[in-house]
Order: sequence, then structure tokens, then C-alpha cells
Amino acid sequence: MTKGNASKRYDREMKLGAVKLVLEEGRSYAQVAEGIGASEQSIRQWVRAFQKSQGDAFPGSGKLSGQDEEIRRLKEELRVTRMERDLLKKTLPLFAERLK
Repeated sequence: MTKGNASKRYDREMKLGAVKLVLEEGRSYAQVAEGIGASEQSIRQWVRAFQKSQGDAFPGSGKLSGQDEEIRRLKEELRVTRMERDLLKKTLPLFAERLK
């Protein structure tokens, strides 16, 4: 097991490749860790994250997972809808007054 890899960053493809080696090809965590220069613990964490997310793991910096992106989009849509509703509530009396 190698230490001192805290500053090393692995992109999504590297992590997915490591997970595939463990899950699909049956390689041990130690073999994969040694092969790519990561810690065994990192490989275990990547596998757990992949299994937990059901394949939508490692979105990358600034990128949201599919589910998180949908939540963000829906929250923004709700914010806009509430703003429009509030605007209509404020202007409805003005239009009603003009119709009289």
C-alpha cells in the first residue's frame, strides 16, 4: 500500500477503470491499487461509491450527478414559478380595478 497520494488526483475514467477491474475482472484491491499507484483504501472507496450510486459515480468537480442536477433544475424552476405567482398576486388587483 502506497502512502502520500493525497495530492494525486484521478479523473473519472481512471476511477471507473479501476472499479471495472475489481468488479468485472475480479482483480484484488491491492492489484489494482499497485497498478495505478493509488491506495488500496481509495480503490475500496471508489468501488463503494460506484455501487452506491448505481453507476452514476464520480461526476467530477463542478459537475453534479444526474439526480443532483435534476434536483438543482427543479429547485430553480420552483423559484421562478413562485416569483411569477407572487408577481401575479401583486398585479391582479390592478387589472381587476381597470376592468370595473
